Amino acid sequence: MAIKDYAKKMIEQDPVIREIADKKETLWINNRYLPFEMTDALCQLIVTDDDISDAARRLAKFAPYIRKCFPETEPTGGLIESPLAKISNMQAELINTCNAAIPGQLFLKMDSHLAIAGSVKARGGIYEVLKHAEDLALAEGMITEDDNYERFADDDMKEFFGRYTVQVGSTGNLGLSIGIMSAFLGFKVKVHMSADAKQWKKDMLRSKGVDVIEYADDYSKAVAEGRRMSDEDPMSYFVDDEYSVPLFLGYAVAAERLKGQLEDEGITVDADHPLIVYVPAGVGGAPGGVCYGLKRLFKDNVHVFFTEPTMVPSVLLGFASDRYNEVNVADFGLSGMSEADGLACASPSGFVTRIDRNLVSGDFTISDGKLYDFMRMLKKTEDILIEPSSCAAFIGPVNLMQKEQGLRYLSEQGLDETKLANSTQICWATGGRLVPDEIWDKYMNTYIEE
Repeated sequence: MAIKDYAKKMIEQDPVIREIADKKETLWINNRYLPFEMTDALCQLIVTDDDISDAARRLAKFAPYIRKCFPETEPTGGLIESPLAKISNMQAELINTCNAAIPGQLFLKMDSHLAIAGSVKARGGIYEVLKHAEDLALAEGMITEDDNYERFADDDMKEFFGRYTVQVGSTGNLGLSIGIMSAFLGFKVKVHMSADAKQWKKDMLRSKGVDVIEYADDYSKAVAEGRRMSDEDPMSYFVDDEYSVPLFLGYAVAAERLKGQLEDEGITVDADHPLIVYVPAGVGGAPGGVCYGLKRLFKDNVHVFFTEPTMVPSVLLGFASDRYNEVNVADFGLSGMSEADGLACASPSGFVTRIDRNLVSGDFTISDGKLYDFMRMLKKTEDILIEPSSCAAFIGPVNLMQKEQGLRYLSEQGLDETKLANSTQICWATGGRLVPDEIWDKYMNTYIEE
């Protein structure tokens, strides 16, 4: 696989990029990370605090509908939200098994168990579908903004939405969230799925009445074809994971909810009690929105790291090269293939890599074998099952203080031993709830030699 000239230059000049090209696990620290006050005004020109608040209000308006149609959301009153679980046993096992220093408290944000779609994509994906449905219904006089949104469950609404099509390109989990929610509302749905998408996800979508279109190529091809086909149909709406602001806003809403959960746990986040968050990244939409929301709330007191497979660190390379969506992991001689199907995006979102360029602290890479090792470890220590892709998050707390780059970052940010001892670290679990039992059996017995 030929390495591009610009990539060769980066590999020669930067030892971290050289490690990435050599398919080694590493930590890239963002060379353009800035204090929040220096980024605030620029970011708000693109996505404002009011935009995030508006998204939160819209989700609250739809809560009666969600509660009525999806009984599993009864405990949260129709809000699609996940638990925050303290995983002290997992923390101890990581320290012992990986010889890691993991100070403070370690938590798991269980978006792996979100209602309806069983992944972090339930946040952005379902929000965008609901917003689109609201826009159509308001425009055609099917509802007013003063109506109870349980109205969306009525048969005539399903008949109305049946005139329209929703399309999306996906490696798996976004397709599930868009497909399940759109089909339930009554839309015709087409999900364009890349070669690495798991068969069980395709089968599940088809069981919901979704038209699944398969491609032998990667995620970028599936998105491009989905966008093209949707553009040809005036009654079709394309959910664009690479450029969508509504998706981004749906993810960003998570920050305020997490803040409430931390307060319920009696956890303070301030200069002396830092928050460190690790989020797996594919094309970048979900982690980008989560990061943006967290930075807007906690500013310099939160440090957000992305995590990606060694063979597909597209977001990292989009940042590091300043080529954003124009980078492809193949430019660096990487295959773009990974067991972490939800993270196998060869090129990142241009929108997310630009808006988060100064906000993300850094990006860890992880080998495929460790995904399964961490998955089994979490099951053994906490009796929690999450997808292998989700387990990419655990490389963050394991390697933060083992990598020279991480120690340097902590020192530069004034995160001394005392502050780290008072820290809260969160691994963001991005998928798992809908995985069939037979697939779990396969996952649990998958071992990859590195």
